[in-house]
Amino acid sequence: MRPIWNGAVSFGLVTIPVRLYPATSDRRPKFRQLRREDHSPIRYRKVAEADGNEVPREDIVRGYEFDKGRYVVFTNEEIEAAGFRGGPRIVDVVQFVDAAEIDPVYYRSSYYLAPETTGQKAYSILQKALQEKGRMGIAKMAIRSRIHLAALRARDGRLILETMYWPDEIRPADFEDFDENLEVREQEVAMAEMLIDNLTDVFDPARWTDSTREAIEELARQKIEGEEIVAPETPEPTKVVDLLEALKASVEASKQVEHRKAV
Repeated sequence: MRPIWNGAVSFGLVTIPVRLYPATSDRRPKFRQLRREDHSPIRYRKVAEADGNEVPREDIVRGYEFDKGRYVVFTNEEIEAAGFRGGPRIVDVVQFVDAAEIDPVYYRSSYYLAPETTGQKAYSILQKALQEKGRMGIAKMAIRSRIHLAALRARDGRLILETMYWPDEIRPADFEDFDENLEVREQEVAMAEMLIDNLTDVFDPARWTDSTREAIEELARQKIEGEEIVAPETPEPTKVVDLLEALKASVEASKQVEHRKAV
């Protein structure tokens, strides 16, 4: 597994060189769209809405839509100046909090932090201290071309970094037709608590599997063994013909036909 980021964890006067690795992977079945009649793969191209023409990468600029269908255009230099590309490769821990204070709704993605050789001792000291105190570090860092809010926590002798949503990205829990003042009897709550107690157990990750993925993979295996396989041939790329040259060639061809008729 290759690191996706190299940098350092910094808090106080301590700097720990680290590498960042994804802690999760998306194993949901992935399907490719095919044309029904010949199973030819369908490609996605970037086209302009105005005329449907494909737009090359070098002709694409970034537009900030401030109103429906109205944009202001940003250059790469303007975006970089705004800090979009982030700063130094530092996980800058600015404070520590009790782990229970952070609602999981803030968590975006999980990553493993691994120490470089020169930072192994400081890494071990930090993770053990966080584990024993039940604390997490709140940090800012630059990753994948933007600044992230992040939480640094200890788990099984390792440090895990959780990128987080910014507070203004969390939607309020406002539901229509939800009566917060609905009367709930104590007996009803007691019954719910009893049911919760009866179903309470230690969380064992090994008990949980993605049954949909397993069913799709099994069906795919059966189709492969039954040789229900489609492998459409990929045609050679169509040669791009210059319109002017094509018109010239057509004119020349028509002149030759007229000449033969005259003879």
